[in-house]
Amino acid sequence: MKKIGKHRLLICSLVLLTAVTKAQEIHSFSLKQAVDYASQNSVQVKNALLDVLIQKQVNRDITSIALPQINGSAGITRNLNIPVQPIPDFISPATYQVLIDEGVKDGNGQPIDFPSAGFSDLLFPLGNPWNASAGVTMSQIVFDGQVFIALKARNGTIELQERIAELTEENIKANIYKVYYQLVVGKSQLELLDANIDRLEKLKRDVQIMYDNGFTERVDIDKLSVQLTNLQTEKLKANNRLANGYSGLKLLMGMPIKDSLVLIDKLDDEEVKAGVLEASEYKYSDRKDFQIMAVTNELNGLNIRRYKLSQIPTFALLGGYSKQAQRTRFDVFGKGDWFTSSYVGLQMKVPIFNGFALQAKKQQARLQLQKTVNQTEALKINIDAEVENAKNNFIAAIATMDFQKKNMSLAEKVYDQTKKKYEIGTGSSTEINTAQIDLKTAQTNYISALYDAIIAKVDFLKATGKL
Repeated sequence: MKKIGKHRLLICSLVLLTAVTKAQEIHSFSLKQAVDYASQNSVQVKNALLDVLIQKQVNRDITSIALPQINGSAGITRNLNIPVQPIPDFISPATYQVLIDEGVKDGNGQPIDFPSAGFSDLLFPLGNPWNASAGVTMSQIVFDGQVFIALKARNGTIELQERIAELTEENIKANIYKVYYQLVVGKSQLELLDANIDRLEKLKRDVQIMYDNGFTERVDIDKLSVQLTNLQTEKLKANNRLANGYSGLKLLMGMPIKDSLVLIDKLDDEEVKAGVLEASEYKYSDRKDFQIMAVTNELNGLNIRRYKLSQIPTFALLGGYSKQAQRTRFDVFGKGDWFTSSYVGLQMKVPIFNGFALQAKKQQARLQLQKTVNQTEALKINIDAEVENAKNNFIAAIATMDFQKKNMSLAEKVYDQTKKKYEIGTGSSTEINTAQIDLKTAQTNYISALYDAIIAKVDFLKATGKL
């Protein structure tokens, strides 16, 4: 029974492992592939693209105003109390007058005369108990200045949303560049840590042999053990940072956290320096945020024109056609006439006075345009400052990276020479420990400088609109 239970547990474990494996996907991405994946899966980019589609539907709604508006209607009513219209009695006076003229007498033999109380009004019902109607109306704008400007602004509103979407995508791209290369640099740091651990372990083995032969002290081995423990601890922390970095990159790209991500691009000095000279010249129009401001200024200008054109008359064609039936019973679709009515016309509306509301709106539109113009000028200054700062930072970062690379190579030579001196007995343990620490510091400084250089490059390309 125990064996059967173990087999069942093994089978269940295999099934569960297979299900988990199928649920996970492995992605091996270059930097470009990571950016392309984010463009299709990032929630921010998706929503920005949805804003473009929403604006297109808003434009369709605006376009519909300029198209014919056709409405149909039909109804049936039952008049519970038919309205009555009283009118003066014009029949009875004429009848009495004829009788009087003919000398007709009443039953008492007296000549007929007009009643002393006068005549009551005649009551006429206005309609029948059952009424039915059906018809269609149509209107078509012939000229309306505000509608004309709204139609003209459609392309501008679409372009604005597209530029906003591109800016969102560019920001995501810049962040992916930084995180991607941060992880690449992190992998390089792990490789250096592994190399240092291997180097120390070999040194420790050599020192152990020297100790066994009485050429060194126990404290030298203990010092190396402490350094090894520190490096292994640092490696654990680096692995943890790397794992968290992968999770952050997946989140930024819109990738499920459970999926595996493998970065296939490498990073070296020449790649950091490549492509920067081409970006040294820049134009304001290359920046997505400047493009957004330019479109905004154009739309604000159209807004002013809209209020100006709203002061002139508007014209619209009108037309209608209907049928109506009246019945004393509920048989409107039976025998009986349906009476037709129809009309066509041209309607003109002339704005005369609206309490100065239009003047206030025009002034608001002018001030808003002036505000965005000022923001555009301020943006130019900010772009110049960003480019200048990014350029200076990049130049300094490249110089620092080159210096730290040379310093790391020198530290490696010093370590190798110190190790040889120590092995032949002409060097001290203090010198070898110091050389090891200096090498570790130089490697850390180089890794940090390498990452700072790639960040400076990304910021410089983004500042010039060439990312």
